[in-house]
Amino acid sequence: MPDERPGPGEILVRASASALNFNEVDGCHGRYLTIDPPLPYTLGMECVGEVVAAGAGAESWVGKRVTASSRGAVGAHAELVAASTAMSFEAPAQLDDGQAAAFFYPFHLAYLGLHERGRLAPGETVLIHAGAGGVGSAAVQLAAAAGARVIATVGRDDKRSLVEELGADLTVNYRTDDFVQVALEATSGRGVDVCFDGVGGSTTAGSLRCLGRGGRYLCVGFAAGIEAEEQSLISGRALCFGNFDMVGVILAYVDSAIAAHLTEHVAVPVPRFNPPTDAIGRRVQDSLLELLDQGRIRPVVGATVPFEDLPRALEDMEARRTVGRTVVTR
Repeated sequence: MPDERPGPGEILVRASASALNFNEVDGCHGRYLTIDPPLPYTLGMECVGEVVAAGAGAESWVGKRVTASSRGAVGAHAELVAASTAMSFEAPAQLDDGQAAAFFYPFHLAYLGLHERGRLAPGETVLIHAGAGGVGSAAVQLAAAAGARVIATVGRDDKRSLVEELGADLTVNYRTDDFVQVALEATSGRGVDVCFDGVGGSTTAGSLRCLGRGGRYLCVGFAAGIEAEEQSLISGRALCFGNFDMVGVILAYVDSAIAAHLTEHVAVPVPRFNPPTDAIGRRVQDSLLELLDQGRIRPVVGATVPFEDLPRALEDMEARRTVGRTVVTR
């Protein structure tokens, strides 16, 4: 593939590590409609490395060690990666490259969901699905740090100890137990205040059954099957009688100057595209760095693999054999 070139407001990163995302599995199967560039293309949504070149307006980034989302959320599993400065942050100095690669996406997405969109308050009860996964493990830590009571689901009993170590008060193996019943019993029938759901599918229906009055259901992703992205989540009747909120969450920071006109110029398969701005991203990053400095959160690296093992690592992710983030090194 030819080397990437940074455009205005973009940087070029010489990547030392990158991290896997389940969307890449969907991309391999050709079923991810949101990010579906013409073939051939390079997988990878995020990386860490040194900025070696910059486009107009981004010259001050050269020489910095950054975590960055690749242009168009593809191309990060490469040596040179182009990225917008709106989706780039200086890598935390206390984290090595592998840890830094595992930090950006999970913690930003979890923070946007729980705090920017979910308004999680101390003392509330939050149900977090896939608590041992990359984003789920970040959400468990952030919810615990916020003083919430955390109920987390896992797919295997051997993942319980990790999730409890991260701050979960109660764990549920969703393959062997009914998480709806557990959540209702744990809240004396009242229901949870917040549900953080990056799984989707049938998990959504169960989550709404244990959501309390005034609760917030956070639609974060569709790891159970990307086809659910195109399906209706709920009927109007269920929403009305449930008396709860349905909240969408996306991690895709854009330059504040173009945010208001983005839908007019970007082809996105939705009626309207309302991503958060880079100003929100900087605020989230500052909050996360404060928690990191206090030792209240940490990236969970479940495996580190050499670049040559990338296909096998994606297969492990598809088979649900992974915990935390899988990091690919150069």
